[in-house]
Amino acid sequence: MDLGLTDRCVVVTGGSSGIGLATVRILLEDGARVAFCARGAERLEAVAAELADEYGGDRVLARAFSVLDPEAVAGFAEEVWQTFGGCDALVTNAGQGRVSTYADTSDADWREELELKFFSQLHPIRAFEAVLRKSGQGAIVGVNSLLALQPEPHMVCTSAARAGVQNLLKSLATELAPDIRVNSILLGLVDSAQWQRRYEAREDKAQTREDWFAALARAKRIPLGRLGRPEEPARAIAFLASPASSYITGAKLEISGGVSRFA
Repeated sequence: MDLGLTDRCVVVTGGSSGIGLATVRILLEDGARVAFCARGAERLEAVAAELADEYGGDRVLARAFSVLDPEAVAGFAEEVWQTFGGCDALVTNAGQGRVSTYADTSDADWREELELKFFSQLHPIRAFEAVLRKSGQGAIVGVNSLLALQPEPHMVCTSAARAGVQNLLKSLATELAPDIRVNSILLGLVDSAQWQRRYEAREDKAQTREDWFAALARAKRIPLGRLGRPEEPARAIAFLASPASSYITGAKLEISGGVSRFA
């Protein structure tokens, strides 16, 4: 399917690793011009140089900053405008999960988690709203978690924050229409640096990575029998960011291997 992304500009936050990087690659492969950001400057610069060599330096813009800094985000939006002359889609992808129960989550932990999950959405959306409206086919894709609908007791703080973000995105789908479409993806378990770190901390050091991840999939009762690969949600993100999904807004798409318990 031709997604219609050729020469369109897409912005991706958290784009230097994992699902964010996979999304950047797929967008570039489909002909888009991509601006992306992340906090770690060293890794970001290395990734940007590699992508520029592969797809052309005139199609890649990368900057290191925190999306929790509204002035930095606004400056990035201005640079995207000056570099690419507009922005057609925004992918808000930032923030990992916090492992904690209600009993061991402090007030400071709650504030930190809620600020990260909400303002990693709000700052980029505010900064890019005007230019997305000018696009005529503006789109926002929020990368969220299945925890928004299916909370886990060992991730109570993140689950609550994710639920709030999902409510926010649904509200924005109405408020920003018809100029900007707003959709989200709800992630299940996807192979990432976070899961790699948990594998490295495993008790049985003789257990191979393949066996450990297979056991995890069984324990989580994932019907497809494995964790997702970063490029799998990335394809869904690219679709929702593209003109190919022009009549879809206010939707949530589960990318979870069937682990959702909802009908």
